[in-house]
This record gives sequence, C-alpha cells and structure tokens, in this order.
Amino acid sequence: MSKIKLSKEFIRNTVKLALNEDLYPSGDITSSLVKNDKIITVKLLSNQNAIIGGLLFAKQAFALIDSKIKFIIKKKDGSKIKKGSLVALIKGNAKNILIAERVALNFLSHISGIATKTNAFVKLAGKRTKICCTRKTIPNLRVIQKYAVKLGGGTNHRFNLSDEYLIKDNHIASSDLRSLVTKAIKNKKGRKITVEVDSLNQLKSIMGLKFNTVLFDNMGIKSLKEGVKISNKYYETEASGNISLKTVKSVASTGVNRISVGSITHSAEAVDLKLEI
Repeated sequence: MSKIKLSKEFIRNTVKLALNEDLYPSGDITSSLVKNDKIITVKLLSNQNAIIGGLLFAKQAFALIDSKIKFIIKKKDGSKIKKGSLVALIKGNAKNILIAERVALNFLSHISGIATKTNAFVKLAGKRTKICCTRKTIPNLRVIQKYAVKLGGGTNHRFNLSDEYLIKDNHIASSDLRSLVTKAIKNKKGRKITVEVDSLNQLKSIMGLKFNTVLFDNMGIKSLKEGVKISNKYYETEASGNISLKTVKSVASTGVNRISVGSITHSAEAVDLKLEI
C-alpha cells in the first residue's frame, strides 16, 4: 500500500487551497474592522472527549496568514483529550487570528472526528482484529482522512486502485470468479490479491488458489465464523459490509483478522472544538 506522506509542502499547499477558498475574492471583510495592532492570546479548547488530530494543519493556517502568530501545541496529534482540555495557545494579531480561525478549526474538527470514531471501533474490536478504512473518502482528502484513521489506531487499506488487486462483486458479476483470481495471480508482480465472497459456496470455489486475503462481504455471523474456520489456515481474513459500533464486537469475535469500515471516513462526526479569547 502507498505510504501516507504528510510533508511540510503537502500541508502548506493543502491549507493554502483552503484559505483561498475562504478569502476569495475580497478577503475577510468583517475581520478587517478589528484594530490592526491589537494583540491577543487565544485558547484552543475541546468541548468533548476525543482523539485530537490536525494540529500541523491548524498551525499552518495561522502561519500562512501571519508568520508572527505563535501556535503553541499543548496536545500532540493522536492524544486523548477530555472536555475542557487545552489543546493549543495562539498568540498574535487579533485580526489575523480571526481570519485563519475557521479554516484551522475545520481541519482540526474533521481529522479529530475521524480519529475519534476510528478509535471507538478499535476499542470494541479488541487487539486481535484490525480496523481498516476504505477508499470511501472525500475526493482530494484521502491522504488526510487516512492519516486521521492511523491517529485513531486504525489501519489503512489500499490507497488507490493500483496498490493491490481487490476482486469485488461487480467484477465477479462481469466475469468468472475463478478466472479473475487466476489472472490476478499471473499478473500480480508483488502486489497482494484480495478476493471478495458473499457466500461459503463462493469461498469453496476458490480454495487452493494462491492469493492473500478473503474478504467476507455482508455475511451473517454464523456464516462468517464458518468461513473464517475454513480459510484462516491459508489466507488472511477480512469482513466488511454495514458494520457499525453495535455489531463490530460480534464480527471481531468470529476470529476475522481485520474489519473494513467505510463510515469511519465518510460519516464521522466533527469534534466540537473552539477558540476562546
């Protein structure tokens, strides 16, 4: 799988796009009313228990508006925070802090939200089962969202379509399952091969072929447990399909190696954070 690279250049360019979105075409006309020489100290506080993430993006937002603003980090990315926790202190020109405020909070609340939701799944799944994200990410935010998953203790699935072979239901509907797997094996060139099945009959039809992972999709607990029993000596096992915080513990109890959950990226609630002067 492709590695996530949160370089200084990547963070700078990403935040710059966000600021341009907020400030085009005429800047912050409301903050321009504030006295230009007023210096303030602002507390970044959490209104809830969470896993914090995105501090370097927030710091960059203030730096791009005013390099003299001091952003003092009190909690590192990936830290557990409680309601009322002091996450950071921001010192500098009041007008410029107000200009960057919303963009900074947007990055923080979104990244923290994904990390927090991921961590909830991780705790329920236990130490033996990994929680993985999917490609169900907001376009152009995949790197950031997969970074957030790692902060929450989760694992990244493939980053893009060329990372590994993942033979899914629509591929199978368009061709023959066994022939697809055979072709993937011939062309893998070091890449992993994951094969999705939605029944024990499908699983049995490909047993013996040399691929890496069986992905059990939308299978009941009884069938999933049987599928893991049949295949775990030969393949890594994975479960997916509408898995929630209510069901993840029972899915993990089947002995599956990992569980992929799309909702940790596409449906995570933002963490409630605020700047207090």
